[in-house]
Amino acid sequence: MNFQLTEDQKTLQETARRYARDKLPTIAQELEHTGSPPSHELIREYSGLGFLGINVPESLGGLGLGNLEALIVLEEFAKISSAVAFPVFESCVGPVRAIERFGNARLRERVVPAVCRGETVVAVAMSEPRAGSALTDLSTRAEAQGDAFILNGTKRWCSGGGHADGYVVYCRMSDDPGAKGIGAVYVERDTPGVSFGKQESLMGFRGVPSSDIYFDNARVPAENVVVPAGGFKKLMEAFDLERCGNATMALGQASGALEDVIEYVQEREQFGKPIVEFQAVQIRLAEMRIRVDAARLLIWRAAANAQDGLPSIVESSVAKCFANEIAREVCGHAVQLMGGYGYSREYPMERRLRDAWGWGIAGGAIDIQKINIASAMVGRRFDQRR
Repeated sequence: MNFQLTEDQKTLQETARRYARDKLPTIAQELEHTGSPPSHELIREYSGLGFLGINVPESLGGLGLGNLEALIVLEEFAKISSAVAFPVFESCVGPVRAIERFGNARLRERVVPAVCRGETVVAVAMSEPRAGSALTDLSTRAEAQGDAFILNGTKRWCSGGGHADGYVVYCRMSDDPGAKGIGAVYVERDTPGVSFGKQESLMGFRGVPSSDIYFDNARVPAENVVVPAGGFKKLMEAFDLERCGNATMALGQASGALEDVIEYVQEREQFGKPIVEFQAVQIRLAEMRIRVDAARLLIWRAAANAQDGLPSIVESSVAKCFANEIAREVCGHAVQLMGGYGYSREYPMERRLRDAWGWGIAGGAIDIQKINIASAMVGRRFDQRR
């Protein structure tokens, strides 16, 4: 058991940190004000610098590194903002990894390298108006018709909705009840019969577009099936990696807030001295550091124990749950320590607090993670319907 990063990992971390700090703060502020996602030019720049598909095999256009390396880079980008980090998130831990793991060769070779080149953005479409935490209640259907599937239904809260080039759509592909009938298909944005609702106006996540998606007899080639009916377990296995990404996005809000507030309290003077000289501030800083370090170690444990495969549901859920909770707490403390400057939209701290709250909702709410953890502890699933 080694708690030190390798020299190569440290170099990667420092490279990502330097780029993110030098290049991205102004862009993050622009995305926050406009609500627009990162430009295609910026995403291609990420690709050219090796920040997309970090843990994707080289044969598919990635760097061929591990999940830990991908999460190390993701945190450095997330420290700046969720919006500028989201392309890294999507390419390293997002639904494209389900395509890489479970899709057929033609689909993998068509989609995954394009994502790594920064030419394609892939999002996931899971939730529906009546299926959020109760994901096996999906009603969107894909019915076989010759060499294609006909897709009908509505998806809600799709991060990337209307902006992403393609979507991994969870849907019902047979009449079998519950999870047994669920699979997933890959749907391109310009497929006839696919349309999008208005962009959501959320508390945070500005620069991460979100909208409903409507499928009206959308015809999807059979080769676009990611997993067939009965593949829900595989989809959730891939989602365990996305949980680690979600946890890292939350962690980035907290660790970025901590770095900024450490600088602030040493510069800000009250009563004739820097406020870091006050014991109450010192104790608050220490508490924030403890929580940030603990969250990071839980995330890295899940990634390291997966040995570059897919993390376990319990370790990814523990990491996500803890990181989501401490991010809200740490960012809240940072806002308080900075006073009016923390509460002002001219500075990034209040944005971090809003985004930190969102990561505890996205990708499986905090309480659902706790149910997953308890299920793993006792070795059985709990029936929430009875």
